[in-house]
Amino acid sequence: MKRLLPLVVVLCCYVSFSQEDEPAQELKATVINAQTDFPLESVHIINLNKVKGTITNGNGKFSITASVNDTLYLTYLGFKPQKVRVTNDMFKFEDTKISLTELAYALEEVVVRPYQLTGYLEIDVKNLPINDAYQYSISGLNKSYEAGNKNPSAVTKVLGAILNPADLLRNLFGKKPRQMRKLQQMKQDDEIRNLLASKFDRETLTELLQIEKMDINDILNNCNYSKSFIATANDLQILDAISSCYEEYKVLNRK
Repeated sequence: MKRLLPLVVVLCCYVSFSQEDEPAQELKATVINAQTDFPLESVHIINLNKVKGTITNGNGKFSITASVNDTLYLTYLGFKPQKVRVTNDMFKFEDTKISLTELAYALEEVVVRPYQLTGYLEIDVKNLPINDAYQYSISGLNKSYEAGNKNPSAVTKVLGAILNPADLLRNLFGKKPRQMRKLQQMKQDDEIRNLLASKFDRETLTELLQIEKMDINDILNNCNYSKSFIATANDLQILDAISSCYEEYKVLNRK
């Protein structure tokens, strides 16, 4: 029995490893318009796990290296971005179709209503919306910082940025080491670079790096990039700036 134990452990480790390290294959599929079923040309597809990109041809078809459980991120102008998890059947059948929805159909109905004012102050005050965004001011500085109500760490980030910028970079980069290591892969893939060069919304970057838009601004602010650059640069320029900042952070962290 004692002799069998090491063999059982080895087999368990092998099975666990093989499940996590799925072999990469060539995945082929077609992207279509969800409303018309027509194929979509020049849709950008990025494998967020492999950091590989491609685009659809005139028939809406594409091929990309992928493994089971990888996530594909599809973007196309005028359509809602789509994330698709790769499954076994996508490799077995060649007629896999991925639908994208036009933004005109994706937008939910919004009803705009004016404030219902009665003329009585006590009643009207109760009907007015309450702003839950809090501003924090620090003695000695002529600025205030709005934290918002959805990010409990906003105050900590503000204080960290002012008191010790290096600590803020450690908090942002240190929590995402695996994602940050993708920076070089992203810079080397021509399809991803071409996509980022045409985009200014930071959405693809946030999906690839798994960080929030606010974190991107914090990183660049603390690496001494100007507000005008952050506001006007395309996503490829932002990627290069984050990459440069990350290299400086690694040097700083070693020290």
